[in-house]
Formats: sequence, C-alpha cells, structure tokens
Amino acid sequence: MNLNADMKLKAVVHAAQLPWLASPIAGVERRMLHRVGDEVAQATSIVRYAPGSQFSAHTHSGGEEFLVLEGVFQDEHGDYPAGSYIRNPPLSRHTPGSEKGCTIFVKLWQFDPQDRSHVIAHTEQLARVADAQRLGVRVSPLFKDAHEDVRLEEWAPHTWIELALPKGGEFLVLQGGFAEGGERGEVLTTQSWLRLPPGSHLSAHTGEQGAKVWVKLHHLRGMPSPPGA
Repeated sequence: MNLNADMKLKAVVHAAQLPWLASPIAGVERRMLHRVGDEVAQATSIVRYAPGSQFSAHTHSGGEEFLVLEGVFQDEHGDYPAGSYIRNPPLSRHTPGSEKGCTIFVKLWQFDPQDRSHVIAHTEQLARVADAQRLGVRVSPLFKDAHEDVRLEEWAPHTWIELALPKGGEFLVLQGGFAEGGERGEVLTTQSWLRLPPGSHLSAHTGEQGAKVWVKLHHLRGMPSPPGA
C-alpha cells in the first residue's frame, strides 16, 4: 500500500472523519495517515485498542514513536496514560496492549537506523516555555538530535504562526485547531494531520480556542527507506 507516500508533497488527513479499519489483531483498529508497505510498513497512524486487546511480542526493527491520546497504553515495561510520549528505537522489543482501552498516534520505521535513544516523557508534567522567536507560542521539547526535533506546542487564540521548514515538518492537532495557509485556508481540528515538504513554510492562524499541536521538524529530507525498499 502507498498512502501519502511522496515526502515531496503536502499531505492533509482529517483523521477524526475516517472510518476505523481492522488490523490483523482482534480489537485493534487503525486510521491510516501515511503508509508505504503492507503489514510491515513505514507508517503514520492513529490506532485504537479495545479493552483487553493485545499484540503478541514483537521487535521494532525500524523503531516506533507514539503519543497516547486517550486511555492507558501498556506493555511489560509499564503503563502509559494519556499524554505519554514514547520512543522505542530500532531493535527494541515489547508486547503492547491495553486492559481498559486506549488510542495512540504512532509512527513506524521512521528512525535513523543507528538511533538507540529510548524516551519516556509524561507531557502533562512538562513545562511550557515561551518561544522567544514566535509570540503566542509555548513549547515543551520531547526529543531532539541531528536528524529530528519533536515537541508539543501551544498556540494562543487568534494568533498567526509562521515557521520555515527547510527540511519539512509534521503537525497533529491535539486540541483546538487552526487554518493552514491563512485565515481562509483549510481548517484543521482535533486529530487532523498535516505534513509539509522540505522547503515549505507553515502559515497558520488559530481560532478562539487556540491549538495544542504535536510537531516534528527537520526529518523528511533524510527519511529512511521503508522496509523492503
């Protein structure tokens, strides 16, 4: 399957409007945002675990990054409530599931192959620091290295957000929303996902609720090849 596979093109998916698609595991459903490959794939998805559902133990050969949106995600390493941000690097292994159910935003096979950084961040406990370069923006860093920069950002109501993207960027709306491309641009609300290619520029305008956004920068130009490529 190829879905929004060309990293040189803009992509927008309003995931909350998509149907849930069954995965090979009973009780686990997906809303696909980007995918290159079949069941073993480079993928960006929103995944929902029904109560009591569980994957068998497996190794993430290409790494896994996820943010818990609702409920509590679990594996043998711990319980991760809503707001938890996890990076399981290439060659990590676990048995994921959820006793009471959960929804996560997850990215697979998008790590630098040599990355071995394991990260657990409880985002609700992180400070929000004002961005000195952009008025109305507060930032909570999640992970940064030579290949990528991941953070949560809060954008104040009725604010213009401008951001140069020499190596591209991705944005997932967690709360509130914004118009991309100007006040009359396309409106993105909760669970809307935006990918802008290298060399582009984000121009967004928030509404009366402002926006809370997961942001990932600098990674698209050096995206690793998907499995089997």
